[in-house]
Amino acid sequence: MGLIVYGASLSPFVRKVRVVLAEKGLKYEHDQVSPFQPPPNFLDISPLRRIPVLRDTDLPEPNTLPDSSIICDYLEHKFQRPPLYPADPYQRGRALWFEEYADSVLAQACGLGLFFERVVKKMLKQPTDENVVAATLKEKLPPLFGYLEREIGARKFLVGDALSIADISICTMLVNFEHAGEKIDPARWPELARYVDEIHARPSFKSCIDEETPFVQRMRAA
Repeated sequence: MGLIVYGASLSPFVRKVRVVLAEKGLKYEHDQVSPFQPPPNFLDISPLRRIPVLRDTDLPEPNTLPDSSIICDYLEHKFQRPPLYPADPYQRGRALWFEEYADSVLAQACGLGLFFERVVKKMLKQPTDENVVAATLKEKLPPLFGYLEREIGARKFLVGDALSIADISICTMLVNFEHAGEKIDPARWPELARYVDEIHARPSFKSCIDEETPFVQRMRAA
């Protein structure tokens, strides 16, 4: 078996795939590919010029898949233990809803509105737009966090009684929120803060966070 993940570590979508691989105990190679400077012929395997891309060398070419959601679904079907998607149809639907919520509105707010401004722009040697950051923190994120606070309640996981793609998708976006120098306010959103801390402490997440943090700190200090 040979699995290769193409994509930059700081991408929450790349991290989502890496966490799924880790939770399933799968070995893989990680090829750091920047979406800003992709290698020649990258469009051949990623028509939308996005990361991540997965290559499964157990298969004859073409053997690549783009898009984190498609990759995670593929891994779930090929490597079924432990399951990261609920077996119950309704619960599976709920898990996929949270994945979509994470990949759309939460990614936009945490990513473009915060992480891009405070970290990526430093990498690109561009100034941070503090107005965008302020609007994100004061206007865009509070209703999203309020919704997640209500959904998680006192439960350990968003869907069912086990870690699922729902938790992985939501919490990978919130790694980038923390990389941007923020923490969920436990006074305002106590259950969400608790939940995120618990998920981020899992070895699958912690290994990625520990790998990424020194670089992020250097970028933010630059």
